[in-house]
Amino acid sequence: MKTKRQAKMLELIKKNDIETQEELSDYLEREGYQVTQATVSRDIRELKLTKVAMSNGRQKYVALQETDENLSQKYVRVFHDGFVSMDMAQNILVIKTVSGMAMAVAAALDAMHMHEIVGCIAGDDTIMCAIRSVDDTVAVMNRLKKLVED
Repeated sequence: MKTKRQAKMLELIKKNDIETQEELSDYLEREGYQVTQATVSRDIRELKLTKVAMSNGRQKYVALQETDENLSQKYVRVFHDGFVSMDMAQNILVIKTVSGMAMAVAAALDAMHMHEIVGCIAGDDTIMCAIRSVDDTVAVMNRLKKLVED
């Protein structure tokens, strides 16, 4: 059931400009799937869905294709386009993003496989990353600054 539901999710986001989890839940329910917000949220994480900006100022869910040879550049572009600022408090890195882009930027960070990052939590415009040590936090900040400057 999970595999079919996730395949349907991918099909729906390709055909429709779906901006929120609630919209995605509604589409799934119209297709006959009984889902909860927790189920949809978990599927979004497992499928590595992210949001991209549309020309009308809204956003929509898309699936990042890991087979794409230019994927690392896409992640860097997502990070660059969504980044506003960052600061640290001991081993916690706080990244401010364009409103609504925190999940996409966090997904891009995760895809960069920085071993110093233990985990990230994303809200609407803020990401909090737990980093292994204060020294690692400084190193990650320096790498991310270079990405933004390029």
